[in-house]
Amino acid sequence: MGGFGTFLRILRNVRAVAETLAILGSEISLRNLFRYGARSILSNLQTQPAAPLSTSPHEDAQSFPDAVVETRIERVVEWLEETTNRESKCDYPSTIHPTLTIVIPVFNESGTVASVIEKVAALDINKQIVLVDDGSTDGTREILSEYIGRDGFDVIMHFGNRGKGAALKSGFQRAMGEIVIVQDADLEYEPQDILKVVAPILDGRTDVVYGSRYLENSEQDQSLVHRFGNWLLTQFSNCMTAQRLTDMETCYKAIRREILQSIEIEQHRFGFEPEITAKLARRGHRILEVPVSYRSRSWREGKKIGFKDLVNTLWCIVRYRFQ
Repeated sequence: MGGFGTFLRILRNVRAVAETLAILGSEISLRNLFRYGARSILSNLQTQPAAPLSTSPHEDAQSFPDAVVETRIERVVEWLEETTNRESKCDYPSTIHPTLTIVIPVFNESGTVASVIEKVAALDINKQIVLVDDGSTDGTREILSEYIGRDGFDVIMHFGNRGKGAALKSGFQRAMGEIVIVQDADLEYEPQDILKVVAPILDGRTDVVYGSRYLENSEQDQSLVHRFGNWLLTQFSNCMTAQRLTDMETCYKAIRREILQSIEIEQHRFGFEPEITAKLARRGHRILEVPVSYRSRSWREGKKIGFKDLVNTLWCIVRYRFQ
């Protein structure tokens, strides 16, 4: 067992540290801490047999390529996150489920997240609110930690910034509601519109609804560049999916939980939007749109999507059309 036994003992002893870092919002990247610490331990195993995480009982440390080490460390980090977040999970009786789950992915939104949560909590509907912090370093984690243990709230803390898609995937796994919807934490979208978006599903008219910023009043998005970019991506997506959307990139996507949880989310960043749209279309779901209000913010104000995400979105539209 040797070095690997030491490695496992370190993991067990560091659990308390992990919980403390998650709650206090430390700027230390625990993911990087384990990446380099575990790499050092694994690289010195020499001829000791690998233990539970091994893919072969005869594989020794000298045969570990970087990709294998990285994969194992990622699995360790995922285990740590799951262990650390377990206590923040809100368990519902097996016979009772909320009508709606609202997943709020958050990264460095200390100035707006409390207001968003307050507005979402005030919605007149039986709901579960899942807060996912994606490695914030600006005080957001301290704000979210106040909701740990509160009725109706689940709080998930990522140890590093993994991207919006990864945060949503974590949140969707916790969803218990009949319907799941996404709410951004930056107040570009008005939470009161959530009830309007989920209404067609509650009425039994459809299983998937998108809240469109451009269906009735496209000029509420004051950036001509942003409007054109969204139009281009949406039209390209429509060509590939045979949908008739006006806003494929919208945050407000409401989907029945059993449908959403049956879809494997692969994209870690903003590629989630074209991915989920393509996968829903391939399963034959017709997406209904309803108009929603929108207050666009600039990159100077904290907008996080960039040119690389535009290129990746184009790639994802093609990739998930044919995958």
